[in-house]
Amino acid sequence: MQDHLMTTNTILYCKEWEKTVGFYRDRLRLPVLFSTDWFVEFRLNAVSRLSIADEKRSSVKSCGGEGVTLALEVDDIETVWERSESAGLKPTAVRKHPWDARVFHLFDPEGHRMEIWQSSKHGAAQGPGTKQRDTAQ
Repeated sequence: MQDHLMTTNTILYCKEWEKTVGFYRDRLRLPVLFSTDWFVEFRLNAVSRLSIADEKRSSVKSCGGEGVTLALEVDDIETVWERSESAGLKPTAVRKHPWDARVFHLFDPEGHRMEIWQSSKHGAAQGPGTKQRDTAQ
């Protein structure tokens, strides 16, 4: 299958569909690739998508944010943290993780955890959200 894989799409089924769509569209400013009155597909990059589906119109129901982490690697964690803070998204502090990465978290209105991370090999510049401490999360 890997030789034929073209794109990936994670679909989150939500009770708070309108709020969750607004979070990704208006607050994170992800571009919309496709939209209906119960399903929106966002572009993450050239080969990755994230879709938000209204559980009321689907046979799959919401997990209420439990057991889901969207791990998104970025190339400039400080800028992404600062934009998240400026947008009022309440990002956690940037922390150093044992796997040689720097990471912070956000939560969407449905409760899905977003783990924003950058390899420490990209540089160790410290900005306002950075705390240099190891965590075991």
